[in-house]
Amino acid sequence: MYSILEHYLSTNHILMIGMIVTFILTFFLLEHPFSFLPSDQGRAFAVNGSLSKGKLRGVGFIFVLCFLISSVLFLPIDVEYVIYAILLFAMMISGYLDDASKTPWNEYKKGLIDLVISVVAVLTYMNFNSTTICFGADEIVIPKALFLILGVILIWVSVNVTNCTDGVDGLCASLCSVTLLAFGVLFAPVLQKYAMANFLFLSVLFAYLYFNSSPSSMLMGDAGSRALGFYIAVIALKSTHPFIYILLAAVMIVDGGIGLVKIALKRFLKISILKKTRTPLHDHVRKNLGWSDTQVVVRFLILQTVLAAVAYCLI
Repeated sequence: MYSILEHYLSTNHILMIGMIVTFILTFFLLEHPFSFLPSDQGRAFAVNGSLSKGKLRGVGFIFVLCFLISSVLFLPIDVEYVIYAILLFAMMISGYLDDASKTPWNEYKKGLIDLVISVVAVLTYMNFNSTTICFGADEIVIPKALFLILGVILIWVSVNVTNCTDGVDGLCASLCSVTLLAFGVLFAPVLQKYAMANFLFLSVLFAYLYFNSSPSSMLMGDAGSRALGFYIAVIALKSTHPFIYILLAAVMIVDGGIGLVKIALKRFLKISILKKTRTPLHDHVRKNLGWSDTQVVVRFLILQTVLAAVAYCLI
């Protein structure tokens, strides 16, 4: 469809139309969700976790599907993009099946799925792109074997910290929106159609936030958060500035990453750290500092926006 529209409209007009159609499609499907989507069972150990019980869960299935449909309609897709889209769908489905399962999937099972999808994604990137990355004003050629390892780590980290951040109404989608917007604006000349894709993803997230703002009526679940984490990592790779991910997703890294490090050290090295700190960090500030859900979202969002400005000054 893009090839037809480009004969009559500019790229920006196609993108704006795409964003509007994507928002309307996503909003409609969220307003009238699929009957097979599961309900949340509540989270026993999370702050206010019981408030989520009974809410529609796994609606990431809907908004990822809407994003993929819009990509086909409004982007000049190629083979590389199609492979990433298939992997994004696979990551979403793995998350959805976990959401719909009566018992949560084993961490090692999810880890194996993450590993397979991550390896295929990085190999795909290496097949279509060089392993040269930018670090500030400098360009560095990374050996392919090392690039593969670092790329897989990037995707694994992004998937898991994004997933951990999804514990407060509106938080994960809001932070991901800032991250996607920052990548789309800062690296538009490099990302090209991927920058356009970022804005389409923003449209589905805005439609989702209409229903997920506190007090929410639905949750993205692993179907949404894991897919978002994967997509952001791919965008970081395509920007050729993968290390800037540390700044552009810093709040998610700190919020979710502290818990991952804490658990890993205790489980594998029998080392206990931050015993008085709840993880994810958004639970700590709600329980120990008395922040409301709205305060968590707004303050974390402000901090991430400031860090995006810092990233702009460094590139």
